[in-house]
Amino acid sequence: MNRMEWALLFFLSILWGGSFFFVGVAVKEIPPLTLVVLRVGLAALILLIIVRVMGLKLPRTREALQTFLVVGLIANAIPFCLLVWGQSHIASGLASILNATTPLATIAVAHVFTADEKMTGGRLAAVVLGIVGVAIMMGPDVLHDLGVNVLAQVACLGASLSYGFAAVFGRRFKRLGISPLVSATGQVSASSLMLLPVALLHDRPWSLPLPSAEAIASILALAAFSTALAYIVFYRLLETAGATRLTLVTFLIPVTAIFLGWAVLGEALHPRHFAGMALIGLGLLTIDGRLNGRRSTPPV
Repeated sequence: MNRMEWALLFFLSILWGGSFFFVGVAVKEIPPLTLVVLRVGLAALILLIIVRVMGLKLPRTREALQTFLVVGLIANAIPFCLLVWGQSHIASGLASILNATTPLATIAVAHVFTADEKMTGGRLAAVVLGIVGVAIMMGPDVLHDLGVNVLAQVACLGASLSYGFAAVFGRRFKRLGISPLVSATGQVSASSLMLLPVALLHDRPWSLPLPSAEAIASILALAAFSTALAYIVFYRLLETAGATRLTLVTFLIPVTAIFLGWAVLGEALHPRHFAGMALIGLGLLTIDGRLNGRRSTPPV
C-alpha cells in the first residue's frame, strides 16, 4: 500500500477503535438492539444529508439494491448485534482480541470466493503474527477470561467471520461504479431498515428511561465517527487496497487505543505493549510484501 492508504488505514483504526469505548459506555443504559439501530440509523441520516447536499443519488437498479441489502446485513446488522451483545458479557480487551481474527476470516473467505486474493503461507503467517501481537498487547490477564462466557466469545468470532464476508462481497460496489460515499450511505440505510422493526418489537424503546448525557454523546460519536465517516474511509480503501489488506485495521485498533490512552489519559506504556506492536508491525509488513521486496498489485 502507498502512504495515503497506510494513513487512511491508521485513521480508520482510530475511528473503529473508538467504537469499543462508545459502545462500552452506551450499552450500560441502552439495550443492544436499540443501540445498534441508533448507531446505523443516525449514521444513515447523516450520510443521506451529505449525499443530498452534494447532489448525488442512490442507484435504484436491482443489482445495486440487492448489494446494499446483503452488505448491510453482513457488515452491520449481524456483526454489530453480535459484538454489542458479546461486549455486554465479556471485557472489551478480550473482544478486541477476538475481533483481531477478522483478517484470518477474510483470507479464508477471499481464498474461496475470489480469484485474485488467494491464501498464501506469507499471508497466513502475517495474520498469526498480528493476532499474537494483539494478545500480547492486551496482556495475560485478559486471556484468563478465555473460556468464560463462551457464547459471548463465539458471538464476537461470528462477527469477525461476517466482516470477512462483507469485505469480500463489498468489492462489488466498485464493479458497479458506486462511489465510497454512496456505498456507505446505501449500506447503513439498508441495515437501518432491517433492524428497526426488530428493535421496536424486542426492546420497546419508548418504554425505556431516558439515557444519560454521557450515553447520548457516545451514541452520537458512534454514529457520526465510528460508522458514517468510518465506512466512507472503508470503501475508499477497499477500492484500492483490497479486502485482505483492509481488514488489517483490526490489528491497528488496539495499537491506536493504547496510544490514545497514553497521550490523552496519561496511561503507562509497558514493555508488552512495544513487543505486541513490533509483532503487529512485522505482520503488516509481511502481508504488504515489503519484507521480501515484493509489492503485489492491489486487486480489482
